[in-house]
Amino acid sequence: MLLLLLRLPCSAVAVRPLSLFRRRGTRISFKCECGVMGRESLPSKAATFRLCDVSGCATELLEVRSEDPALHVLFIPGNPGIVTYYKDFVESLYDLLGGNASITVVGHISHSKKDWENGRSFSLQEQIDHKVEFMRQEMQNTRAPLLLVGHSIGSYISMEILRKCPEKVTYCIGLYPFLALNPGSMKQSIIKNISAFIVANSLGKSWSPLAIEATCTHLLQYHTMRNMLFMAMTEFKQLSEVSDWAFLRGNREKIAFLFGVDDHWGPLQMFEEISKKIPEITLAIEREGHSHSFCCTEAGSVWVAEHITSLIKARILNSNQKI
Repeated sequence: MLLLLLRLPCSAVAVRPLSLFRRRGTRISFKCECGVMGRESLPSKAATFRLCDVSGCATELLEVRSEDPALHVLFIPGNPGIVTYYKDFVESLYDLLGGNASITVVGHISHSKKDWENGRSFSLQEQIDHKVEFMRQEMQNTRAPLLLVGHSIGSYISMEILRKCPEKVTYCIGLYPFLALNPGSMKQSIIKNISAFIVANSLGKSWSPLAIEATCTHLLQYHTMRNMLFMAMTEFKQLSEVSDWAFLRGNREKIAFLFGVDDHWGPLQMFEEISKKIPEITLAIEREGHSHSFCCTEAGSVWVAEHITSLIKARILNSNQKI
């Protein structure tokens, strides 16, 4: 949620492996316009930008596709939901998985460089419905196991996708998750009441060139800023101070969370509460100092990609499968 505000220190704890993916072969195809994005030191395969129509809404995607995927990773961003923030992360994850997974980042509607929706604003619920429809429209014939990964409010959106499409989702990972309101957070209160100052001091000194470019080309567009703030306002209305423990408990074998230190969106209080109430859920804390806005630095992107890879490989290992 509103990752650009945050420069919080963060960490790593050993993860507990759970059950496995079953490999089933099929390829995924998107009928979209595409173009390869540039990078100074090229990864084994560069991320591709795609523009798709989902229920009449222009949808920006960032994807690296495997020729023979063992699984498909669908990534749901935080707020702002600008796909280019995650380019370093996507390419690192693809390389760490040995090119055996297709990875797709689905942007939020109108969090884009161009005002595709002519000034219309979209709520959190509309963004959730958009992601569910993307799943049904673009991935209905996908036979490879599907792994959902969400960042910040994207973790909440991923949980809602799991709730509505349980048969399609093999596993769900929440990164620095914003799952419930934190009444003790002064920063949440400030953002709730004075959202007009959100971009102040947003460019961190250690930010990658890609993150700075995405901020300048996308975030500073009026329609994107308006949608970011409107979505944030509806997040505070829709989320409660109490998590849906019954849902989390019922899906404990399919869920993992990565928390950060001093992260007011996903506080350690939430980590401790989940650990006590549902100890079977795989939990970890990142203590390497990458912060909630991990995707804005190359080091943070690589570290989180390594963490996700360790989770995936632990699960695959248990099923005697290789990736």
